[in-house]
Amino acid sequence: MAEAAVDQTAQGPDPGQVAAEVEALSNTQRAAVMLMLLGEEEAANVIRHLAPKEVQHLSAAMISVADLSQEAVSVVLDGFIATIKKQTNLGGGIDYLEAVLKQAIGEDKASSVLSRIMPASANRGLEVLQWMDARSITEMIADEHPQIIAIVLSFLDYDVAADVLRFLPEHLRPEVLGRVASLETIQPTAMQELEAIMRQQFSSNSSLKSSSVGGVKAAAKIMNFVKSDIEQGMMRTLTERNGDLAQRIQDNMIAFENLSGCDNRSIQTLMRAVPSELLMVALKGADDLAKDKFLSNMSARAREMFVDEMEARGPLRLSDVEDAQKQILRTARRLSDAGEMMLAGRGADYV
Repeated sequence: MAEAAVDQTAQGPDPGQVAAEVEALSNTQRAAVMLMLLGEEEAANVIRHLAPKEVQHLSAAMISVADLSQEAVSVVLDGFIATIKKQTNLGGGIDYLEAVLKQAIGEDKASSVLSRIMPASANRGLEVLQWMDARSITEMIADEHPQIIAIVLSFLDYDVAADVLRFLPEHLRPEVLGRVASLETIQPTAMQELEAIMRQQFSSNSSLKSSSVGGVKAAAKIMNFVKSDIEQGMMRTLTERNGDLAQRIQDNMIAFENLSGCDNRSIQTLMRAVPSELLMVALKGADDLAKDKFLSNMSARAREMFVDEMEARGPLRLSDVEDAQKQILRTARRLSDAGEMMLAGRGADYV
């Protein structure tokens, strides 16, 4: 009896169980296993080249694989080695990447991309903000001029910027949002002032130049992550101050393609509120997902007649299609505000 138990133990864990354990691992968790095998110093050298969100995800993954069996760890390591053997040694390096990015997207945007993937090569205070939580950022900038706050928000990820807006005093939010939407470039003098503020918290040196940030689309993307009650109050105040700017922000907040993520009942509610001719024009330039979402909520006969008439219209001007889509989105927002439909794609308010 004892010998049988010894023999069973000697056989080790069930291969099927180990395979299932490895199969359940995400790519991030596999990367976490490799980092934990490297040792503290080497792992730290890898992590310092990652973006803030990548560090957060990887840290969580390292915790989740702490109890992984030794056999599963070995399988992950073997897989890593097999992958490395297949890699081709490509030359070029950072200089090549920087040259390609500058040619493709311009010097300012290239610098922004490179700073995100190589945070260790840049010490600017604005880049350090990417590693801070929204409440800490708010505490740092809340007493600054609204223009400075707007510039800071324009450098943050949209969801983080939305959280910073939420922590700001209510009377300040519309002012800041309006300034974000009005931003186009930041001149060196403004950058100097901003860097001076950041240096109060961090040591920093940087080369100063004009930077493209903000704009209506940036303001709209931030608002996509703002809670509905806060958004409505901000947009109401901003509309009173600058109706045209508020409308342009709203027009960019939810893309027409986001409607494909709405539930069927919401789409049906929207279709009843929108003229059929307007929907035909809007769907002419829509992607397949959005188009299928509306067509699937029609009866077979109605769908056939709708498609035939839409195709019979022939080519349409892009400006007419975009205008029709904006009109439908405005109707969708009114229905959403009235609680008659649910809009998809607006950050934490929707799942």
